[in-house]
Amino acid sequence: MEPPAHPGDGPVELEFTVENLESALYQLYFDPDMEHKTFAQKWLNRAQASARAWQFCWALLGPDKLPEVQFFGATTLHINILHHWSSLPTDQHESLRMQLLAHILRFSSGPKMVLTRLCVALAAMALNLIPQVWSQPVADMVRAFQPQEPECEGGSGAAQDPQLHCLALLELLTVLPEEFQSSRLAQPRRSQLREALAGEWGVVCSMLRQLLQSQDSSIQVKEKVLRCLSSWVGVDVPLGESHELVQDCFGALSKPELFDTAVETIVTAISQPDCQRYTEALVNLVPLVLGLHDQLKKAVQDNDMETSHGICRIAVAMGETHSRVLLEQVEHWQEFLALVNMILFCTAVPGHYPVNETTSSLTLTFWYTLQDDILSFEEEKQAVYLQVYRPVYFQLVDVLLYKSHYPPEGDYSSWSSDDKEQFRIYRRGQKHGKKNLVQDFCVKFLCVLPFRVDISDTLMYVYEMLGAELLSNLYDRLGRQLMDPQLSAVWQDTEALLFGFQSIAETIDVNYSDVIPGLIGLIPRINISNVMLADTVMYTIGSLAEWLADHPVMLAGILPMVLEGLMKAELSVSSVSTLKRICRECKYDLGSYAHDILGASQDALAKEVHKSSQCMWLMQALGFLLSALPEDQVLVRLHSLISPHVQQLDTLSTEEPNPTNKQSIVHILGMLSSLFTTLDVTRQADTFEGASCQTAAPSQCTQNPVVVVLQQVFPLIQTLLSRWLEDSEVVEAVCTVFDKSVRTLLQDFGPVVAQLSGMLGQIYSSCPQASTLDLARQIIHIFAGEEQHISDIQSLTEVLTSSTLAMFQRGPRDHPDIAESFMHLHAQILKRKPNLYAPDRVDLKALFHSGVISLKFPETPTVKAASLFFAELLPRWKDVPLLAEVLQADGKLLTETVLQAVGGGAPRSLMEHFSEVLLGLNRHCPALLSQWLGETLQTPGFPSAQVSTEQKHTFSQQLLREQTNKRRVKEIVKEFSLLCRGLQGSGY
Repeated sequence: MEPPAHPGDGPVELEFTVENLESALYQLYFDPDMEHKTFAQKWLNRAQASARAWQFCWALLGPDKLPEVQFFGATTLHINILHHWSSLPTDQHESLRMQLLAHILRFSSGPKMVLTRLCVALAAMALNLIPQVWSQPVADMVRAFQPQEPECEGGSGAAQDPQLHCLALLELLTVLPEEFQSSRLAQPRRSQLREALAGEWGVVCSMLRQLLQSQDSSIQVKEKVLRCLSSWVGVDVPLGESHELVQDCFGALSKPELFDTAVETIVTAISQPDCQRYTEALVNLVPLVLGLHDQLKKAVQDNDMETSHGICRIAVAMGETHSRVLLEQVEHWQEFLALVNMILFCTAVPGHYPVNETTSSLTLTFWYTLQDDILSFEEEKQAVYLQVYRPVYFQLVDVLLYKSHYPPEGDYSSWSSDDKEQFRIYRRGQKHGKKNLVQDFCVKFLCVLPFRVDISDTLMYVYEMLGAELLSNLYDRLGRQLMDPQLSAVWQDTEALLFGFQSIAETIDVNYSDVIPGLIGLIPRINISNVMLADTVMYTIGSLAEWLADHPVMLAGILPMVLEGLMKAELSVSSVSTLKRICRECKYDLGSYAHDILGASQDALAKEVHKSSQCMWLMQALGFLLSALPEDQVLVRLHSLISPHVQQLDTLSTEEPNPTNKQSIVHILGMLSSLFTTLDVTRQADTFEGASCQTAAPSQCTQNPVVVVLQQVFPLIQTLLSRWLEDSEVVEAVCTVFDKSVRTLLQDFGPVVAQLSGMLGQIYSSCPQASTLDLARQIIHIFAGEEQHISDIQSLTEVLTSSTLAMFQRGPRDHPDIAESFMHLHAQILKRKPNLYAPDRVDLKALFHSGVISLKFPETPTVKAASLFFAELLPRWKDVPLLAEVLQADGKLLTETVLQAVGGGAPRSLMEHFSEVLLGLNRHCPALLSQWLGETLQTPGFPSAQVSTEQKHTFSQQLLREQTNKRRVKEIVKEFSLLCRGLQGSGY
């Protein structure tokens, strides 16, 4: 077959004829040339939006056409009904409806994609006509699809098959509520349609029940019935009117071909929160769920994961969605208890997740919901429920610990890395460290991202139900385990019990628990030769760091285990994070252990036991430790710690740059940054009263140890930068060392300001980089108000500004990060110290223009920074004479730039930032803004040819009326931007 001529080839637009449309569709589907496909796609889009679309779509649906052509015709119908309904005369509505019904009947034998699209088109038409014009669409559709009706003229022989009629009708009834759900509708219209559709549910429900119960209905028909019910449940049809149909769905679970669809339908139906209003219907459904228990047991016995998974979903949906309602039905308490035990059976399903089973994870959110509902009752009722359900929760603890067991090491080693990661998440999720119970739950249950509650979470929630008795239970079991050589040989049992302790201690305040001292005493008895057990021991110790801070005498038995773990690469994450938590929480009690901690840490660093990120954590831990030592020891210990790394850095600074050297340099600088992030000696005087200066050198008493070190390594850093000045990573790493230091030390960093300011000016003049500007901004933020530093800061500001303005003159487009940091820097100056702008030393006009240029960048952070710059500049224009001159001279340019962006020159996602600039102009110089708006908007075609003079005038007047309401200004700018882009009313 020869390919047709290309409709996009010629300079003249081809007519939207059937022949040309078929040619374009051929190109779209079969032409290998991507350029031809793109032309065809664009041309076909124009065809669908044309006035001729109402006519040619029927010709494309002819029986002799290819399925792709027929599908395009049906899609065109749907698009026109959806977006161009008003262009069809009302006297043609009935004709359109009859044609659509006839074509649906004709295509009931296929192709399926064409049938579905025609059904969607008729559903869209129904939504346009309900209820005023078409009051009973469902009843009319059912009548139209009776095989004996003469309305099917023109239908094919296949369309006379009653089953095909039935399937076509079910397809139509399925897509009707789906089309309603997906349509963009105003709330009043949505409510009106929802009510009208609910009124039609009786007809649908009766028909679906009849088809589902009929012995003559095929599997295909019954599956379609189930899908149709799921679709209608989405429009909130009341359970009180559909519970008998839902009950019928349980019968489909016995048929393997219908099982999956029946599960989806039942889960969808009973998961609607509105179902809680129909208590009797829910209570009647519980026995049906319980009736699946035998089928569930058999599936588990036969290792039929699909069936057990599906039945578990139904049980959990019933229990989780309606636990409070079912708890309140006290006369049915035994049935609900049976449902709870059925879910417990699902939690305890044999096998290891995710290799041998995937069912148990479905149940974990239910256990939170149930305990939360029980604990929400008033005290008297709560006591009754606790009497019934506490024993279940103790069983649950056993089950959870059993499910958290690692498999035998031989089996575990055969697992894929993905399976191991899934098992880790199933046990403890993504977190280490303290969790807030309510906040954690809210984040998981309200967040739009997918989540899964893990075993650790569930144990944490169980504690809310069982309290201190749970910890005592775990402690007794752990004690028996460790005292019996046969029991302690099974390391998985010990690990699971420790995992239970850790899960609870991560969140719950265990400071007053009487079992924790015993637990601390038991931990050193544990043989940590197994890596997984050792990992959990480390995390358990870390979870008790706050308790150890209140009971420092217990550190002696625990700390050696942590330091021993520090030397094992396989325990890197757990041992380092645990040491960091201990150093943070217990730092004032670690003086007698400082030598051992520092020695083990330095040994681990020298032997390169840990990866880079763990080295950073370790240095943070040591920063906490050093912060609490007596002042006369800090500098000595600090020198001892960093000397090997400084010496290595010194050696690297003399070598020729290469990738290996660079990696080592960045790593060492990163460790110094991490150390200086937490090394803060300013608070130690509160704890160590006599931390005397009598035994310390004067310099140690008057200067912060970090400052002393920074001053000592300053020449080395300058040497290093002389070789690596053009490498942004190295420069950023150097700047981060000083940035972390100044953030931690604040005013104590003062002695370094002059030296650092000079160096920053030199390196930035040679090679401008954003990290230099960011560090300068931090210095200005802290020291701009101190007279002794103002001269150095002013000199630094002038150097940075002149160098950056020179870059802007050359063209800054390739440096959005520098433009962003430059705008943030000057926003900070305007906020903290606007008098840094000396009249003869800073070119404010060029600075203003750099802000305007930054507003034109497509990068959101740069535009945001520029808008912040103007937000700080505009309130001060009257106070700084030079600024006033610049604004009066170039304010029109700023206004024109913002309007151009709003009119289509910038992405719509940036409109919020441009609206803030306009609000600032209107708030602080309204008369000038009014003048600039008038002058710029009178230009024909500006900011867009899509807006009229009247629309521009309206926008200007609306904007000038708002000087305080930020939200309203954003709305005005957004609406005008849509007008300028021709998008108003298009659904954006």
